[in-house]
Amino acid sequence: MTAAPDLFTWEFAADPYPAYAWLREHEPVRRTRLPSGVEAWLVTRYADAKQALADPRLSKNPAHHDEPAHAKGKTGIPGERKAELMTHLLNIDPPDHTRLRRLVSKAFTPRRVAEFAPRVRELTDRLIDGFAERGEADLIHEFAFPLPIYAICELLGVPPEDQDDFRDWAGMMIRHGGGPRGGVARSVKKMRGYLAELIHRKREALSAEAEPGEDLISGLIRASDHGEHLTENEAAAMAFILLFAGFETTVNLIGNGTYALLTHPGQRARLQDSLAAGECGLLETGVEELLRYDGPVELATWRFATEPVAIGGQHIAPGDPVLVVLAAADRDPERFAEPDTLDLSRRDNQHLGYGHGIHYCLGAPLARLEGQTALAGLLTRLPDLRLAVDEGELRWRGGLIMRGLRTLPVEFTPAGR
Repeated sequence: MTAAPDLFTWEFAADPYPAYAWLREHEPVRRTRLPSGVEAWLVTRYADAKQALADPRLSKNPAHHDEPAHAKGKTGIPGERKAELMTHLLNIDPPDHTRLRRLVSKAFTPRRVAEFAPRVRELTDRLIDGFAERGEADLIHEFAFPLPIYAICELLGVPPEDQDDFRDWAGMMIRHGGGPRGGVARSVKKMRGYLAELIHRKREALSAEAEPGEDLISGLIRASDHGEHLTENEAAAMAFILLFAGFETTVNLIGNGTYALLTHPGQRARLQDSLAAGECGLLETGVEELLRYDGPVELATWRFATEPVAIGGQHIAPGDPVLVVLAAADRDPERFAEPDTLDLSRRDNQHLGYGHGIHYCLGAPLARLEGQTALAGLLTRLPDLRLAVDEGELRWRGGLIMRGLRTLPVEFTPAGR
């Protein structure tokens, strides 16, 4: 047997898939010391991953972690504990999870997302307008990053004059997510203070009856005022996690997806031809394939065994952390034919990019809309889009959960020429 690959190095971050293939074959459920010092089980096969994601014995509540002193506070989002932002959907189990998810799910119904589609197209066009005449851009910072930030701010009901503050705080989280935690914690604290103030202002201004298209924060306040038992901490935590989880995943979907298309010219040409013909079928299956092939979430968020659990032949003790490696499961040859091949027309594609079970991503319909709209806008308006640097010069952000590029420099024929 070949030696186990090194994990969590910069080389691994650039292309983790060979290492994940080794783990799937040789140690599909492996106990690993993470860069933070925490020891956790990594689950890499599709069948095991699907089981773990839906297993009620694996709790989302960090209180179940039997954490040693050196690992204290290293299993969640930096700063969320100090800012009292722990009571959100990624950290709780039923029945509280069921109650909070029911409240928030009203904002992400197919009808609500469809109503939001024209606004996403407007935001997409406005951002492309900002660099179309230059002939060059960094698609992460000028496009993939601001699009979901402004979209989720509008859904939450953050006033336009405050949205740039959110963009700054979110930028701090992305830039430092894999490094020093102090900057992230400060941004989280500022965001928590702002959300508490915004909730207070919206509660005072709330009308007696719900208005059509009411923003999500107002809806949460209205629900709590009508007996749904939503505390102010819960409301702030919910708004925070929707912003945090709702923007970085989409940043990476757009960034990783664009990069994959630029490095697979045959697939990119197929999609452009389909869009030029006014078709949307290949765009829809294509985004699902991009989610599978190099998705925005590399590892599912933390789970903790509440009792002895057997996964893939390994016995996991109560209190042990479990991390499901979505990126590995979605390239499992036992589940996907030719898993390392990008095929935008792939039909049998039950990928785990947005999770599985009761914690399946609530904002998936919105993320899909943003991803489809962003990619269609880029390929249609900038048809000769190309990388401005060699692939080897690109760098991936450090971090454990998310997978995304730091920058994506591109060139294209300037608009109007």
